[in-house]
Amino acid sequence: MKTKTITYREALREAMDEELTRDDNVVIFGEEVAQYNGAYKVTEGLWSKWGDKRIFDTPISEAAFIGMGVGASMLGVRPVMELMFWSFHSVAFDQLVNNAANVRYMSGGQCNCPIVVRGPANGGTNVGATHSHVPEAIFASMPGLKVVSPATPEDAKGLMKTAIRDNDPVYVMESTVLYGMSGEVPESPDFTIPLGKAKVEREGSDITLIAHGGSVVPALKAAEELAEKHNINAEVVNLRSIRPLDQDTIIESVKKTNRAVIVDESKPFCGVSAQLITLIQEYAFDYLDAPVGRVCTIDAPAIYSPHIEAEQLPNQKRIVEKVLKVAK
Repeated sequence: MKTKTITYREALREAMDEELTRDDNVVIFGEEVAQYNGAYKVTEGLWSKWGDKRIFDTPISEAAFIGMGVGASMLGVRPVMELMFWSFHSVAFDQLVNNAANVRYMSGGQCNCPIVVRGPANGGTNVGATHSHVPEAIFASMPGLKVVSPATPEDAKGLMKTAIRDNDPVYVMESTVLYGMSGEVPESPDFTIPLGKAKVEREGSDITLIAHGGSVVPALKAAEELAEKHNINAEVVNLRSIRPLDQDTIIESVKKTNRAVIVDESKPFCGVSAQLITLIQEYAFDYLDAPVGRVCTIDAPAIYSPHIEAEQLPNQKRIVEKVLKVAK
């Protein structure tokens, strides 16, 4: 398949543009997504192309516009709603979790809720504790919701297109740190990535590093350092999708390498990493040569100081140190 090099931001925009073309029921709304082109310029140019009926701004009320999206989706609209930060999810928690997640179940399958809620969910930009939440574990714990976390421009386009076409709520956890990152993306408008399918970004034989979203970047850098300086060949698995989760790829990799370290920007307590360790313990325990390790965000509110926050998040140095302990 022919590819081109574009940024993560451009890949998200291209996915939405193609789906607006493909399906007249797709609409995009949120705070400043229209004339202003989005807080992070992800929707740049879409309003000028599609106009007010397909791309429109909302009041600064996540509870209001997420609720509107849930209601509209029950009538056949496919809303793509931008949260300026996923940290603002809490003011629309009832709409996101109680309503969207349960509509199809409570209606006996008579009503779908084909919404996409997207926006940045990451630390590392020094915007303080109230703007740096990584809440994928919260939503992934709720039956009825699907959660994805793109790590590359290819992920961003393929997962976004699949999310828009899905008949269930899909919450796309992006990263402001990745928006400017470039990568190869298939040019075909038919390109999609199925939910629940991980990707092995780097083949290895000595240990498995499992990561998603922004954590894939330091995991890959750590893998290179481990190979060059310590003669350790690490396999890196990019989850792409948190729920549904590609259990087979995870277990097959761990069975091959016999060791694992989870790299997860979530906090450690009740985070995604905790679920992954439970999974490995249940299905690959007899293959392990060492306890599963993990490198998470240090369990405290996001620290405003740039130098300290860089140490709070999973980084190359911390990953290498953990691997050396697990692999000794």
